[in-house]
Amino acid sequence: MLEAFSFIETSGGIEQWVHKSNDLQVLLYPDATAPVVTFMVTYRVGSRNEIPGNTGATHFLEHMMFKGTERFNKQAGTSVFNVLQRVGAMVNATTWMDRTNYFELLPKAHLPLAMEIEADRMRFARLSPEDVTSEKTVILNEFDRGDNEPTQNLYQTVWSMAYLAHPYHHSTIGWRSDIEQTTPEKLRAFYDTFYWPDNATLSIIGDIDREQALAWVHQYFGSLPKSTIPRPEVTIKEPQQRGERRITVRKEAELGSVMIAFKNPEGLHTDNDALDMLSMVLGSGKNSRLYRALTDQGLTVAAYAANSRHRDPGLFYLFGYQAMGVRHAKIEKAILKVIKEVQKNGITQEELDRARQKIKTSMAFDRDGSYNIASELNEAIAIGDWKFYTEYVTRIGAVTVADVQRVAQTYLIEDRRTIGWHLPK
Repeated sequence: MLEAFSFIETSGGIEQWVHKSNDLQVLLYPDATAPVVTFMVTYRVGSRNEIPGNTGATHFLEHMMFKGTERFNKQAGTSVFNVLQRVGAMVNATTWMDRTNYFELLPKAHLPLAMEIEADRMRFARLSPEDVTSEKTVILNEFDRGDNEPTQNLYQTVWSMAYLAHPYHHSTIGWRSDIEQTTPEKLRAFYDTFYWPDNATLSIIGDIDREQALAWVHQYFGSLPKSTIPRPEVTIKEPQQRGERRITVRKEAELGSVMIAFKNPEGLHTDNDALDMLSMVLGSGKNSRLYRALTDQGLTVAAYAANSRHRDPGLFYLFGYQAMGVRHAKIEKAILKVIKEVQKNGITQEELDRARQKIKTSMAFDRDGSYNIASELNEAIAIGDWKFYTEYVTRIGAVTVADVQRVAQTYLIEDRRTIGWHLPK
């Protein structure tokens, strides 16, 4: 069945193919380490693609996809979970800002079953009114749990304050009022806009035979057509931020926290490689600058930094968890002092080398096993290029101490920052 596909390219042992009739992308990575396979479907749709009044649609749809189709459903005793878990599969799905993914990790002999189910629910999800009503309660409970968790609440509030126009303004789970007003018709329209072969990538990782795997893809997905509905592109650009923004969250908790966030460039931009390194220097481990300046000094019980990479510009942020009796202003001042020190004097080569080695070590663990590989590929697809996964080590290898100082001076500035305090009631 190779004639049904066009071979595109290979990188890091991963091959990219595209089905000629419906533009379905396929990534193959044979790995016979264990007799298992991870099959993952990544749809290039996330909360970034939602509009006001329909926020949370991607996440709601993720739940509904497990309610099944006319062939696979709970009432018939053939629910997605039952059928797959019966053959020893681990099955789940996740939603994020730029993508949604559905996956199965299972014995290689049952790979065709996973494909059959995913192909069926790619275009034939039921989305019945009864299922929408019952799942709405589940999702609202999930929303309340997140809303009542102080750190998560502060995190999302800072994102909402940092973005005024771009859809990153709202959380992946959506606003509560939008969840409450979700209807089967809204979900159907969203599903019929984004759930098509030409908006999806299949990652097949593990003990596979290339030609057999592609033959099964053709058997189960080949008859599905391309989208017949135009997919709206996200063209809105966040307006330039022209001054510091501040927000305070008051939630019940024993201790509070401080979050300081700065706008970074789009995910594939090379400046993010240096920002990744900076986040490690500032916030990873007991040798990090935040640990020495805050936690060692008794200002925080923990502190870290992270650089979020998304399809559109995201946030570089620093977090400090308040120690008993320490004022938020003192924590904020200490974090900003750490940043200013890097901007003024840069970092050392030793710090850079240590950060680079930590990232490489973490990557080695993150890429151990077929599921981990598929999961990392999933995030690379989300930001715009699956080869980001295979090229990342080379990218961070090119970062210099001068690059790290430059990005600190360029992006970690007052006019680009949003500061949030969680004040415990």
